[in-house]
Amino acid sequence: MMKIISEWIIPILVLAIPFYGIIKNIKVYEVFVDGAKEGISVVIKIFPALVAMLVAIGVLRASGALDLLGEFLMPFTNKIGMPQELVPLALIRPLSGSGALGIATEIIKTHGADSLIGKMASAMYGSTETTFYVLAVYYGAVGIKKMRHSVISGIFADIIAILSCVFYSRLFF
Repeated sequence: MMKIISEWIIPILVLAIPFYGIIKNIKVYEVFVDGAKEGISVVIKIFPALVAMLVAIGVLRASGALDLLGEFLMPFTNKIGMPQELVPLALIRPLSGSGALGIATEIIKTHGADSLIGKMASAMYGSTETTFYVLAVYYGAVGIKKMRHSVISGIFADIIAILSCVFYSRLFF
């Protein structure tokens, strides 16, 4: 039953939404085009912030700054039981989902999906957020400039998620 639903839900929605608009006497095509125009203007507004963030991530990775920061954090990560291999993932995840996915994939290829490090990487990737990406995209889209409390809250949530991943992965795996 779920297989049938999953195969048909998108085509049904693609047909049902315009049909509903027609029933409600809405000019479906014009509304669609207006939404697409608005989407393009949002992309233009947030594009500079995204480019800057992606360039900064590339510079951090290429320069070895992430490795240096990992070495600096090693005494703390050793105390909490976090493997050194997870430090780059913990540092990149708040900045970039795709960068973090690349690091997590590399960790899993190296150590295996069923290893403790692989399970920790999976839990960390799934339970943390791309805090700075979200702030840049969503706040940039609506023009919010003052995001100090959001940054602090997001980083705090990421730290708690990382600590929880390490603790519960060690507890359950």
